[in-house]
Amino acid sequence: MDLLESGKRIIEMEIEALRAVVSNMGEEFARAVRLVFECQGRVIVTGVGKAGIIGQKVSATLASTGTASYWMHAVEARHGDLGRVLPDDVVLVLSNSGETEVVQLLIPLKKLNTKIIAITSSPRSTLARYSDVVLSTGQIEEAGPLGLAPSCTTTAMLAIGDALALTLFKMRNWTKEDYAFYHPGGELGRKLIKVSEAMRIGRRNPVASQDVTVRELLKVMSTEGSPGAVSLVDDEGRLVGFFTDGDLRRLLGTSDLSVLDGPIREAMSRNPKTVSTEDLAAEAYRIMRDSRIDNLPVVDENGVPVGIIDVQDWLDIERGVESPAADR
Repeated sequence: MDLLESGKRIIEMEIEALRAVVSNMGEEFARAVRLVFECQGRVIVTGVGKAGIIGQKVSATLASTGTASYWMHAVEARHGDLGRVLPDDVVLVLSNSGETEVVQLLIPLKKLNTKIIAITSSPRSTLARYSDVVLSTGQIEEAGPLGLAPSCTTTAMLAIGDALALTLFKMRNWTKEDYAFYHPGGELGRKLIKVSEAMRIGRRNPVASQDVTVRELLKVMSTEGSPGAVSLVDDEGRLVGFFTDGDLRRLLGTSDLSVLDGPIREAMSRNPKTVSTEDLAAEAYRIMRDSRIDNLPVVDENGVPVGIIDVQDWLDIERGVESPAADR
């Protein structure tokens, strides 16, 4: 037996099954989308066996894309979990034959006046007869030597579930920020973290007047939690300069110690690069990387420093380390 050709043939059969699903889709799909979109409750997804496993994935995709959903095992539902279902919910039932244990839930669900959407291969099954909307996969031949193991049918169910969830996602007009809110541990979530969520504030955001001496400023730079940089402001509190550990080393390398008693405004870096609270932390890191600096002051719309972001803060984000919420 050619193992490679066997594997390819199985995948080709699943592709053919998906093409058949596309050809079979009609207005029922649009009805299902509208029914879920207008749902005032949640989408409960249920099934048994392999169809149930697919249902768990569909429920997870719905939930992560803005449609409140949870998974309910059809057998457990018969032993009390049915109490989780409310009249305003929509129940999405997956069953290839439409004649599995899920049919025992249909009459109780109808008594609750809950809407039912079925994903099944048999539009004449018990499940289909009791459902408000039937999304039929059509009669699909399973892959494999015996044509018995759920494969093409579960692939078709998964594709229909994804189409339902992602069409609803499109209708909700979510932004990347909305999506990232439900994926804080993912790559996208990290990329969309704002400066306001990562910056240091309070004691860890040292600010001083441009009129203090270098010696006085060193005390500010040495406070606990200091990032080794200080934002310098004028009499109105607006940022006019920035001074870092690196600036200090360069200053002492070219001057005698008397420079410590001079005003910091003569030694500070003027017109420093800044970011706002609404900028992305990833953009702040790009500026630091391109400019070869370790810190950036964060200013409000009036140019007043409200925080500071350190390169270490971005590295923590990359590693998934959460910044302290208070006094960070």
